[in-house]
Formats: sequence, structure tokens, C-alpha cells
Amino acid sequence: MDYMFMLESHLTPDQRRAVEEVQACVAEANVGLFLTGGAMRDMLGGFPIRDLDFTVEGNALKLAKALGGRPGVEITATDDTRKSVELRFPGGVTASLSMARQERYAKPGGKPAVQPATIHEDLRGRDFTVNAIGLSLNRASRGLLVDPTNGHADIDHKELRATSNYTLYDDPSRILRLIRFRVRLAYDIAERTKMQYDNVRAAGLEDKIPVPALGLELHRIAEEPNAGDIVKALEDEKLIHLFSPALSGANLNLGGFSKLQKALMTAPFGLDLHLEPMGLFLNVLTEKLDTKQKNALIASTGLGKAEVDAWHKLDGKAKKLEKDLKSAKLHRPSLVFGALSKAPGDQILYLLIKSGERLVQDRIKNYLQKYLPAAQEVTDRDVTVASGIEPDSSKFKKAKDEMIAHRLDARPKKVVEPEPEPVVAHMRGRG
Repeated sequence: MDYMFMLESHLTPDQRRAVEEVQACVAEANVGLFLTGGAMRDMLGGFPIRDLDFTVEGNALKLAKALGGRPGVEITATDDTRKSVELRFPGGVTASLSMARQERYAKPGGKPAVQPATIHEDLRGRDFTVNAIGLSLNRASRGLLVDPTNGHADIDHKELRATSNYTLYDDPSRILRLIRFRVRLAYDIAERTKMQYDNVRAAGLEDKIPVPALGLELHRIAEEPNAGDIVKALEDEKLIHLFSPALSGANLNLGGFSKLQKALMTAPFGLDLHLEPMGLFLNVLTEKLDTKQKNALIASTGLGKAEVDAWHKLDGKAKKLEKDLKSAKLHRPSLVFGALSKAPGDQILYLLIKSGERLVQDRIKNYLQKYLPAAQEVTDRDVTVASGIEPDSSKFKKAKDEMIAHRLDARPKKVVEPEPEPVVAHMRGRG
């Protein structure tokens, strides 16, 4: 099977450019590079690739620093223990770059001892077999599948299987990940893995999950389009209390999550809405909690100031956007597009689920379902052909914006239906 062709057919143009940029940077360092984890699972499982996970047999932090110095590439988080870095590329593409490593745990939930490893050793030490697949991006072995735990077969069988008998014991936060993947992928849990899960729960090892791990898992849930389904599954498994004991019964805002999920489905897939999901997710999750309960959640998950600010300030910022969207000055589609294209996606979606203004709702829906897709159809080549301005010119952006505005404001051509020919009735006389 041509896995490189399969990969390229699953990548968006922005993701493809990010892969090429990482390959170019790593080639200069002459170390092994592999696409791994969720990107491979989603590709082989037929899902859209949401994040790019790269693993290198070398110094990932040094390589990430070199990547972070390139135009439009930003380092968003660094894990010095695991030698892993989170990156954001142009177009909103998110990626991780990690050192191939082995982790050894002295006790459940403890800090692991980390050491460099080969790609095979790294994959064997991951959580579940469906996440333990790699694809070589190296010149000599480009397109070679690395699958030491037979995860490809488990993807075919739609089954979640732990890579070892100690996977969930070593890191109990993986039980939360197991539930999240079960809901997102609609996969079954393998029998032996279910037994391991039950034993971990019987031993109460979920209480050993450290605060940073809870915070990280809350981030991962926030990034899921079906976050409400995952929250409900965690409640059913009696695990949601790990984030906050107050999140149960009537306090669990499942109705709000249903609205959020519907709003997310309104947005076109693959387009960058400049969405920071954590603040939006926390607003919905804690809508029915009081201040004391919200503060307890912050403490139990170790949320930082930036995350708390994004959560607490979202309502005020969204109301300002709502006021702007009610303006009579936005009398053309291009003006609505201009106002919303500058707004963060979390504010737009927040208004979609919260605003009681019909005009605001209609303008947001038109932006997401009509104007944004129409604007994406205007290519750089279209602009150059029409204006003669090349993409590297300082005048190009203005020319492209004008072309998009013209297309959005153009009245649709009326289709004139030809008049039907008169029907001549032939009557046969009686004789």
C-alpha cells in the first residue's frame, strides 16, 4: 500500500506545507523523522487528520527551536521532561515534535524516568496500539510503516487495546484517555484492556492522577467536537468528579454541550477560525457552577492565568462583537465577512449558542455557511490572473480582499427559464 499517497490525500494544503517544513528542518539535522500517534491513527482509520504528531530519533527541543524561528511558526508549549514541544503553523495547523523515548514509572501516577530510544522502542511504550504506529518521512525509507504492536489490525477491527499489561497502572490518566477515544472513535475496548481498566478502578488508582495530567486531559476534551458526549461518558464511569465533584446531575450542562456541538457542525471543516477552544469549553462546562465551585475546578486541574482569563473574559468580548454585528452599517455581505473574519472563532461560536439576537444569529450563520466557503474559493492564482499582482507583492492582500468582497456582494445571476411551447390539442372528430 502506498502510505505516502494515503497521507497526502488526507492532509489539508496547510497541513501539507507544515509536513514539508518539518521535513526540511529535520533533514538539515540528519536525524530520523516519523509521523506518529493520532495523525497515523486518524489516517488509517479514515478520519480527518486534526493534529500532526512528529517523533524524531534525536534532540526534539533543539529542532523545535529551529522550527520556531521560521516565519509563521509558533512554539505554544514545551514539556522538558518528555522532550516534547507543541507547535502552531500558518493556517492554524497544530503539531507536536517529540523525542523518541522510553518512560519508566516507579509508582502509578509518578513522574517517569525518560531516556532516548529508537522509534520501535518508543512506539511499544505508548498507551494504545492504535496510537503506536509510525510512518517514516526519511529519504531512504520514506513511506515505510512502523507498527510493532499491530495497531493497524486493531484499527481495522475498531478496537482499543493497551500496548502492555501495565499501561493503565503506570499512568492512570490513560483511563480518561481510554474513555475519550472510545467515544470519539466509537471503538470497542479489548477484553484484556477492559480487565486492566477494571482492576485500576478497583484499586482506586484514578486518585493518583496528578493535577497537571488532569489539566492536560481537560484540554484534550475541550478540543473534541463531541466534548459533551465525552463529559457524559465520564459521568457514567464516575470519573467526572476528578475535575470537580460539583459536575454531576443537574449541574452537568449537557444541554449547553448539545448547542455547542451543533454550532461546531455549522463551521466548515478544515478552515482556520482562530479558535481557542478552552475558554469556550469551560464556559459551557461550568455554566451551572457557582464561583466557589469554579475556583475548586481551577485548583484541581492547575489551570493557568491565560486559560482562566480566556474563560472569564469571553462573555464580555463576545458581547462587544454582538453589538458590532447588530450595526446597520453591515449592510453588505462583504462587510459582515470583514467584521467576522477578524473575530476569534470562540467568540463567534459563543454568540451562536448564546445570543438571542436574530440578526446576529443570521449574520453568523451566513458567514460560516456562505461567505467563508465562497471566500476560500478565491485562489492566489485567481488574483494574479485578474490583477497581475504576484503573491509576494505588498499590494497582493488588498487585491485579494477586494476580489473576495466583489464576489460576496455580486448579485446572483437570474436564470431565465425558457417559456414552454404552446401545446396544440389534436381532436379526432367522430364520424
